[in-house]
Amino acid sequence: MKRNEEDPGVSNELLASLRDRFAKNMQRHRGHSWEPVMARLQSNPAALRSLLAMESSGGEPDVIDHDKASGQYLFCDCSPESPAGRRSLCYDQDALDARKENRPAGSVVEAAAAMGIELLDEARYRALQQLGEFDLKTSSWVATPRDVRALGGALFCDRRYGRVFVYHNGAQSYYAARGFRGLLRV
Repeated sequence: MKRNEEDPGVSNELLASLRDRFAKNMQRHRGHSWEPVMARLQSNPAALRSLLAMESSGGEPDVIDHDKASGQYLFCDCSPESPAGRRSLCYDQDALDARKENRPAGSVVEAAAAMGIELLDEARYRALQQLGEFDLKTSSWVATPRDVRALGGALFCDRRYGRVFVYHNGAQSYYAARGFRGLLRV
């Protein structure tokens, strides 16, 4: 997919990909139709830029929920494994700054912010796992509570043996098989 989000062809290509994924995965959003989602997307260029970033980095974003009070649709990375274009990152800028050698290219918190998306928290990660089986071979950093982060740690999750697991690691660590999943409210 082209990177220039100002190109109408990119928007049309992205919308077609999102529509096709929506239609193929109705179990993620039962009772909803594409037309209202499309209308919200077409009126929100910032959301399209974020979705393009999610798509371009391998996230395969799809609608996973609808907030009736606000009318917002929630998009989440639904790639089978943690998005390939968002791996080998430490947790946040403080963790990146603490690494003096073998520094990763960046951090999860800053990458999510640059994309305009939220990092999944543990509860949202578990809710995603109710819609399918994700991270069977990889893991994904999740938003870490302040008290854990203050002690130098960060949390990540995966699915193994038919269960969802939450683990901890030093926030400065990074692995080729660990990325992050994001959430976008549109």
